[in-house]
Amino acid sequence: MRLLLRPNMKYAKEIQRRKTFAIISHPDAGKTTLTEKFLLFGGAIQTAGAVKSNKIKKHATSDFMEIERQRGISVATSVMTFEYEGHLINLLDTPGHKDFAEDTYRTLTAVDSVILVVDSVNGVEEQTRRLMGVIAMRKTPVMVFINKMDRDGKNRFDLLEEIEKELKINLHPSTWPINSGKDFKGVYDLRQKSLVLFAAGTKAADEDVLKIEDLHDVVLDKKVGDKDAATLREDVELIDGVYGQLNVDDYLSGVTAPVFFGSAVNNFGVREMLDTFITIAPTPRSRQTTQRAVDVGEDKLSGFVFKIHANLDPKHRDRIAFLRVCSGKFERNKYYHHVRLDKDVRFSNPYTFLARSKDVVEESYAGDIVGLFDTGNFKIGDTLTEGEDFFFTGIPTFSPEIFKEVVNKDPMKTKQLEKGLQQLTDEGVAQLFTQFGGNKKIVGCVGELQFEVIQYRLLHEYTASVQFNTLPFYKACWIDSADKQKLADFTRFKMQNIAEDKDGKLVYLAQSEWFLQTERNNNPDITFQFTSEVQG
Repeated sequence: MRLLLRPNMKYAKEIQRRKTFAIISHPDAGKTTLTEKFLLFGGAIQTAGAVKSNKIKKHATSDFMEIERQRGISVATSVMTFEYEGHLINLLDTPGHKDFAEDTYRTLTAVDSVILVVDSVNGVEEQTRRLMGVIAMRKTPVMVFINKMDRDGKNRFDLLEEIEKELKINLHPSTWPINSGKDFKGVYDLRQKSLVLFAAGTKAADEDVLKIEDLHDVVLDKKVGDKDAATLREDVELIDGVYGQLNVDDYLSGVTAPVFFGSAVNNFGVREMLDTFITIAPTPRSRQTTQRAVDVGEDKLSGFVFKIHANLDPKHRDRIAFLRVCSGKFERNKYYHHVRLDKDVRFSNPYTFLARSKDVVEESYAGDIVGLFDTGNFKIGDTLTEGEDFFFTGIPTFSPEIFKEVVNKDPMKTKQLEKGLQQLTDEGVAQLFTQFGGNKKIVGCVGELQFEVIQYRLLHEYTASVQFNTLPFYKACWIDSADKQKLADFTRFKMQNIAEDKDGKLVYLAQSEWFLQTERNNNPDITFQFTSEVQG
């Protein structure tokens, strides 16, 4: 159901004009390019860097870190705020690379809807399946942008069938393409009943949009040719018969996803999606906490930290905590209650973002993402309130898949290494475990590239030189038991495979699926979990 705001709500006007969403995709599907086109429409930037092989020289606006610019990939979620048609849009561009999936999973807890970019050439890929699994669990509303229509790709009907089957979601075409590849002529907007003509290398201007209420109008034949006009008429008749009108409530409940076709690099088909987005995408929603549901319209501020980024600006050695405002109004220089530390904190320079550039903000409302300068007070999952004690729920930590021991190559830099490991793992890029009863530090990641990033950043941001030695572990399982004696006995007998995470929770590091299953069968009183909810 759509969020209905009560008329007497103090901040109703501000909440209603906000839309907070993430763009997700498989690497190279065109996600960052699409992000830039949104910013162009919003007037936030004047020119967009082409996100291609020359990315090192002319990198994308939304890529924060030096290593991202060198490698041409996004490894950190970036936040951009811009205005469009009277709406304030908070856009989170997520890492596309599978090695940084956990950062994306957590980002999905901070948004109200998602735009999924699918490459028309490659179709649905593994990373897309995993992301949609997380989205489905949260019932997050999704729009789909099928990109690269100007390249020879899959048949449009086959592509829809593949997406529905692989991602287990009902699709509803909102625009429909006329051909693809070198024969791509444009799209027909099914909602607005208009034809948008395509010319490579130019963005669709107003004069390229023709209102065609009746598809049998001869103007269509003149513009796209008799053959393509006949095909479009058949396609639209079929689509109308199969899909009918879009049920907006089905979209808002995560059951149906509107689909748009286009070419992000040519800025084509993007405006149609953006215009639909601001019309039907959800405004900020109410959220569950450990104590109660927090209504989005409450007067008092509440919010949670979903990401921490150390050294956003290498020149100033800063550390930024990203706060999703869930209710009330966030004000600069006002004291708020830090629930986990049980102390009051205030922020003289809270930021809103346009990727690497920051602007000090005086006030923010539900749905906004605020950057808070942090001296080490925050970790992921922390909650700010105006006095009440609770934590927002549903912020996940997943089991890593690769484990390596951290070996310090320069004992003189031990303090720098400890600080670097603490801060970098606070960001959620990797997880830090300490061997039970010892001091061995183990870093767990989803993919190899994360170790490369950590090694690079430890050296360049903390002057700490490390070596990573691979450990023979398959999964990390958080363990617990109602019978504390049995848990203590298991921990003692399996000490070589037991570690503690940063919150002091016990973790069993399984060498293989067989070992894990054996321990589960032999210890029915102990729970083994692959995920752990982040505790504030």
